[in-house]
Amino acid sequence: MHRGIYLGRFQPYHMGHHQVIKQIAHEVDEIIIGIGSAQISHEIENPFTAGERVLMVSKAIEEFDIKHYVIPIEDIQRNSLWVPHVKSMVPPFQIAYTNNPLVIELLSEAGIQVKQSPLFRRNHYSGTEIRRKMLEGDRWEHFVPENVVEIIREIDGVNRLRAIAQSDQE
Repeated sequence: MHRGIYLGRFQPYHMGHHQVIKQIAHEVDEIIIGIGSAQISHEIENPFTAGERVLMVSKAIEEFDIKHYVIPIEDIQRNSLWVPHVKSMVPPFQIAYTNNPLVIELLSEAGIQVKQSPLFRRNHYSGTEIRRKMLEGDRWEHFVPENVVEIIREIDGVNRLRAIAQSDQE
């Protein structure tokens, strides 16, 4: 059994993530999707809860024929303990997929094989860019899978993002 882990915040899950998971699905027998910063929500950079992100990812990858686990992972404030923390939260894995330089370093130091995932149209498929479009009232829906659009609408995610982006300063 060859199991891999793909780590991200998924704020929101978008077509770039979707393409990466599609590729990973050809390389492993099972995939763990680690929802990072699970304790953070209702912030401009992290508007969605861990549960909402689990739902987004789970619904979006239903189309892939691969056994998967979607697991929220809370941050801890000690980098030297982060890898053991992650390993305690998820099934065993043999390879990790990430582009985050700190995460690559921490996993590598722990002896875990790391593969950088390709970036698909990064200037378009970016959570930052999608959240900006939501805030400005631009079209954002085509940057995420249809199931994710439905979830964001169901939770009124765009209005939540706009509400938390408002300042209490006049």
